[in-house]
Amino acid sequence: MLELTGIRAGYDSGEVLRGLSLSVPPAQIVAIVGVNGAGKSTTLKVISGLLRARDGVVTVDGRPLPGGSATEAVRAGIAHVPEGRQVFPNMTVRENLQLGAYEAGKKETGRRIDAVIATLPELAPRLGAYAGSLSGGQQQMLAIGRGLMSDPRYLLLDEPSLGLAPQVTRRVFDVIIQLRDAGKGVLLVEQNGRLALEVAGQAMLLERGAVTLTGTGGELLANADVIERYLGVGTAMAGASRQQEWTRALGEALI
Repeated sequence: MLELTGIRAGYDSGEVLRGLSLSVPPAQIVAIVGVNGAGKSTTLKVISGLLRARDGVVTVDGRPLPGGSATEAVRAGIAHVPEGRQVFPNMTVRENLQLGAYEAGKKETGRRIDAVIATLPELAPRLGAYAGSLSGGQQQMLAIGRGLMSDPRYLLLDEPSLGLAPQVTRRVFDVIIQLRDAGKGVLLVEQNGRLALEVAGQAMLLERGAVTLTGTGGELLANADVIERYLGVGTAMAGASRQQEWTRALGEALI
């Protein structure tokens, strides 16, 4: 279990997270929804060691992680796929993947590349291509693949569908579901809140750096206040029949 307890964090003199607590079990997708600036990306940075918390603790299976240590987070089984993909355009796909396994030996790195290609077969014919030549969707797959190269138990995904066409988004979410089914815990921050809640086993609403509402993804998706304020849809659309429409449409999107 990946757990955050009482996390306070921010930048310079400003505080973004105010006593945040949450948990991500193995083999489950946990979604965070909220407006821009609520602290979603900051949460992922604290977990992955890119930002040191001012207070509170991050634990994996009860073992506290050293604050602000990205290397220790990776060793504990955490991989962070950041917003904007951030691949290295002048390196090949294979070289980008190898960077994700920087602590593994040559033989193990090769094994992990094979495992990534089995999950993301669209990368197979592009292994020798420069990452900068890939489409946006292919770059997102590469970013996810690079995260998987550390053989993580928990995957942090920040806006994985940002800037992608609907059909590519569907493929990305197919992969997310596949990773969950393989036993990985996924903490998902996603601009498409309705789609994120549809696939999430657990979900939380983040407001001003604190969790104000938790439940299953379906429960938040059916909550009139969440619909009105965070999913960009008026309350008139929050009835049961409209919810059934959403569920059916989103289900079709994942087929």
